[in-house]
Amino acid sequence: MTTNSAQSPLSPIKEFIKTESFSGILLMVAAVLALIVANSPLAEFYFQSLQTKLTVGLTDANISKPIILWINDGLMAIFFLLIGLEIKRELKYGELSTFQSALLPVIAAFGGAVVPGLIFFGFNMGTEYVDGWAIAIATDIAFAIGVLALLGSRIPIWAKVFLTAVAVVDDLIAVLVIAIFYTSKISVTALGVAGVTLVILLVMNFSNVRSLFLYLFVGLVLWVAVLKSGVHATIAGVVLGFLIPATPHKNKEQLLIKLQNGVNMLRDSFTSSDKEAKETAMHMIEGSVEKMESPLHKLEHKLHPMVAYFIMPVFAFANAGVALSAEQFSAAFSSTLTLGILFGLFAGKQIGIMLSVFVSHKLGVIKLPDSERVWTIFYGIACLTGIGFTMSLFISGLAFSDAQSIEYSKVGIFVGSLFSGLLGYFFLRSRLKPGLEEN
Repeated sequence: MTTNSAQSPLSPIKEFIKTESFSGILLMVAAVLALIVANSPLAEFYFQSLQTKLTVGLTDANISKPIILWINDGLMAIFFLLIGLEIKRELKYGELSTFQSALLPVIAAFGGAVVPGLIFFGFNMGTEYVDGWAIAIATDIAFAIGVLALLGSRIPIWAKVFLTAVAVVDDLIAVLVIAIFYTSKISVTALGVAGVTLVILLVMNFSNVRSLFLYLFVGLVLWVAVLKSGVHATIAGVVLGFLIPATPHKNKEQLLIKLQNGVNMLRDSFTSSDKEAKETAMHMIEGSVEKMESPLHKLEHKLHPMVAYFIMPVFAFANAGVALSAEQFSAAFSSTLTLGILFGLFAGKQIGIMLSVFVSHKLGVIKLPDSERVWTIFYGIACLTGIGFTMSLFISGLAFSDAQSIEYSKVGIFVGSLFSGLLGYFFLRSRLKPGLEEN
């Protein structure tokens, strides 16, 4: 991301939204492509390829997993690392940095998690599908922001910031749910190794070590240990994200002097006969600017394009493929698993967010944005939070191991997300006029 001195405080948020918007388009393309391939003559090759084992490491110490698990446990650990970085940034500097600013998105997100879970329980309590209760609590920020982007200036910037903050809290809830409820049998030895690496990361953080290479190297050891421990490996990514320093360099005055010297050298190089003077000045400026940026922001900026434009589309292509014959589609809709997810996403998110915000407002707990159309915008956003694609697919893979349950889950996720997205888009488009973006 590029910034300059003339940018407003909301410029980073606007750039984030632009990235997420395009990522949502790529996700949609990847999901549609997966559905096409899964229902074509290439289906057998598609499913077999994802189950092909890939071994990394030495003979006596290696990790051997199907490609689908390398994607879900490996690439998605990087996705969760970015989530950890974004949550920490929001808690430290963003919409969640103060109690008052955090209260509204936190209340909305919890309402939007509890009600879908209860709806799913209502459909599946006492059945073999009850472990999938968390599938409907998640929101896919890339898809949701992508839909808002299609509405352009109809949507004020505060609404986009609110949706982003809700999605961040939603991600935090999903991470805690995965860590607590979707952990398999624990290996004490591997967990001990993970504990040691965690202590090392804590010491590095408190000592203000700023080398991203060291954090990522120790983080890789942490990921392997957590993978072997039975706790889901993606949790290592979140933990690492929280332990990377978010503070700028301590010697700011010294760096500013060095930066000014570099600028002066660059100015002098334009009239100097020394051909290397310009390069030396540029190197000094670049080094000073790089040191001023916190390791968290630096890594977040580097990871965001890779996650948005590569990891999430690859995940979607690998996980969205489901054979949709008329018979299978009918069977899916006769299952309480599909219905629980569908109604959890479509109805639960709307009810949970609107009810929690309304009650909190009436009790005087929260203050709403100053807008004549605030409830219209809140309802449209509540609809869009029912788009649960990426995290919902991920949790369904943790909740179930049999192909049929996973396929039924995918149908519920697709249909619930589709209905939520369409309703949110057409509702906001019909109720709001263009020209609100700067309000």
